[in-house]
Amino acid sequence: MTEPGWDAAYAPGASAPWDIGRPQPAFARLADSGLLSGRVLDAGCGTGEHALLAAACGAEAVGADVSPRAIARAREKAAARGLAVRFEVADALDFGELGMTFGTVIDSGLFHVFDDEGRARYVTSLASVLEAAGTCYLMCFSDRQPGDFGPRRVRQDELTAAFGHGWIVTDIAADTFELNPWPGTTTAQAWLATIRRL
Repeated sequence: MTEPGWDAAYAPGASAPWDIGRPQPAFARLADSGLLSGRVLDAGCGTGEHALLAAACGAEAVGADVSPRAIARAREKAAARGLAVRFEVADALDFGELGMTFGTVIDSGLFHVFDDEGRARYVTSLASVLEAAGTCYLMCFSDRQPGDFGPRRVRQDELTAAFGHGWIVTDIAADTFELNPWPGTTTAQAWLATIRRL
């Protein structure tokens, strides 16, 4: 989808399936376990719920998204909640433009939007901002999801292949995305991967 397409997903009256107005339960569990700490990047942050969650836990959080409309809404949320979060319009394929490095990266539903070439560029982009021994928590659409509507399904071996050189995938667990009502369901099957930068 083009940048204007992503921006349209956040237009007044639009209801993007992934923009549920709260953190995904998988990331809330990570926060409860103390894993969203230090300097955290929310990659493809949308309206910012995961960056705001990290900030509420004391992290120095940054949210980045290609949609100016999403970033504007995220900044409004931060102001309303009294949370100090830096939200930036940025290309996920060039996070180096942020001029920062992070100990932790969160990806909730971004990896699966890319084709094969985009995936490789995205992993390179993540490597440019994630510190050595840093961790990426990545949740993506799973090949366990029936049908073919929605994002491209991701297999476990595709995750391990994408994060081959310079990374180690330490865990891939079955999980679930919560969704705004989306053809016949309010959930979708996901993988939650824990990936460390070498």
